[in-house]
Amino acid sequence: MRPFRTERGVLVPLDRSDVDTDQIVSKQFLKSIDRTGYGSALFYDWRYESDGGERPDFVLNLQPYRQGSILVAGRNFACGSSREHAVWALTDHGFRAVVAPSFADIFRSNALKSGLLPVVLPEHDVRALMDLALEQPGVEAIVDLEGESVSAGDLHYRFTLDPFERRCLLEGLDDIDLTLQHAAAITAYEERRPSWMPDLSRGPVA
Repeated sequence: MRPFRTERGVLVPLDRSDVDTDQIVSKQFLKSIDRTGYGSALFYDWRYESDGGERPDFVLNLQPYRQGSILVAGRNFACGSSREHAVWALTDHGFRAVVAPSFADIFRSNALKSGLLPVVLPEHDVRALMDLALEQPGVEAIVDLEGESVSAGDLHYRFTLDPFERRCLLEGLDDIDLTLQHAAAITAYEERRPSWMPDLSRGPVA
């Protein structure tokens, strides 16, 4: 997993609440378990007309938001069905952090395991960031995980993250990486296993 320490990028305002995962990535794009290639599917029904042309009023189709890497959105972001593809679409598009008053629990868990930082701030602070991004298109924000802060223009806010989750993001540790940190202990345990116990490394018995 790509470590997250500090991200500096254009702040992208998505002034909507209760954005569900089907809106983040529609069901017709859930045909692969690869984590890449979903950037063009992000918010597909909002970004494109039925003929495939871009909707001129959607934020990701407007300069200078196209290349933004920090999304600010309304409460209850990524509610609805559980799909890791929603996180993959956001990260593949280039987002590294999402700032919102609240997140769906499953999405938040998936995000943390994929290197996407979900930042929770009070609703009035999120509103201030949203207004700034709308009033000053192209304004940059800085999300500092080490200092647990979000800054943009004259705005500066603090957030908190569980110490274990913070460590995993800072060091780029997913579940497999965490397990491999105990590789020596696992190997030692396997070497002490009684010979009569099943040995999965040999495959099924004919």
